[in-house]
Amino acid sequence: MGRFTVAAVCSAIVLLAGCSSPESAGPEIQRLTAHVEQRLPFDSASFTQGLEVAEDGTIYVGTGQEGESRLYTRTPDGEELRSVALDPEFFGEGITRIDDILWQLTWQDGTAIRRDATTLEETGRAYYDGEGWGICARGNEVIFSDGTAQLRRMDPDTFEERERFTVTLDGQPVTGLNELECVGDEVYANIFTTTNIMRIDARSGKVTAVIDASGLPNNAEPDPNNVLNGIAHIPGTEEFYLTGKRWPDMYRVTFQDEDAAK
Repeated sequence: MGRFTVAAVCSAIVLLAGCSSPESAGPEIQRLTAHVEQRLPFDSASFTQGLEVAEDGTIYVGTGQEGESRLYTRTPDGEELRSVALDPEFFGEGITRIDDILWQLTWQDGTAIRRDATTLEETGRAYYDGEGWGICARGNEVIFSDGTAQLRRMDPDTFEERERFTVTLDGQPVTGLNELECVGDEVYANIFTTTNIMRIDARSGKVTAVIDASGLPNNAEPDPNNVLNGIAHIPGTEEFYLTGKRWPDMYRVTFQDEDAAK
């Protein structure tokens, strides 16, 4: 997401306060930390909105800002492979790959751009209501965020909305859901403006783990917008890449249990 919202700040306060409700009875929520395994070079000019890793290790990066948004591929070591610019009126948002197709959202234009995953050439468009923030592919659906506490289930070909479900932590809605990554029946979502990542049960919407990524060094230039944003699972492993808006670094991380690490 491109800018701060009151709802996002309120969400951060709720998370830090550890609020709960009588409805919160259920499996214990894990408290995890993002442990840095490796620091990799990134692009400090990229206003990162979406991050994705292909089976062959190629990394896709979607960026934002009107007149500056683009989609590009790179190697983990930082070699840029291909790049395409969005139409200058678009503010790019989240991305996801489904087989040989890659989808890229736009923020307030209600437009998803379909691209060939190899060439990055545009092959079509789909449309949706409201803002587009994050997206990830799960089975025969895509999960879509718009900055609220709700996620949408949508058709992966047409973007027809099937249903919405609310994400809750201890019975309370979690707003500011932003960049998404689907891994099996779990959705990972960073909370906009914070260093918290939620692991969400994709079937129930309940948060099953809160991941603290505050230990990742943010070496971006001072700017309130240069926050954590970008989650990508590395296929065949339990590791992830994490980065942020205009961050010069990307981190290969594992999510570790806080108590076990002590």
